[in-house]
Amino acid sequence: MKRVMFIASTGGHLAELLQLKSLFSKYDTCLITEKTKSNLKLKEKYPNVSYLIYGTKDHPLTYPFKLLGNCFKNLYFYLKYHPDYIVTTGAHVAGPMCCIGKIFGSKIIFIETFANIHSKSITGKLVYPFADVFIVQWESLLKLYPKAHYEGWLY
Repeated sequence: MKRVMFIASTGGHLAELLQLKSLFSKYDTCLITEKTKSNLKLKEKYPNVSYLIYGTKDHPLTYPFKLLGNCFKNLYFYLKYHPDYIVTTGAHVAGPMCCIGKIFGSKIIFIETFANIHSKSITGKLVYPFADVFIVQWESLLKLYPKAHYEGWLY
């Protein structure tokens, strides 16, 4: 059975990723997101959930340290689960995992966030050059990501 890691930052990115929950039972999956009060309940619904440090760019003094800490945690989770595929809707916790996964041979499936209609996300810019499959939810983004696939909305 294929091992698939689903990873996203908390909030809208995670909400989008959870639209794919019907796939969770078809593969050997793990779900990784940031540890927040609202995300602790995910362990009640899904069997294999791991948490990263919650951080936001709104706190410029602590964010770099949290991002660095998450890079190490990402490496740990990658080595623990060693997924065949990494599926993400992005944001800052997903970028390092996609880089680690690419180095170790995982296939990367990146879904650009629904929130971006006319511009690239930071993580999208980072992952686009090496993603095995890059999906956009708005047809207008095909101009910015010419090798992407338009598949409609996750919602």
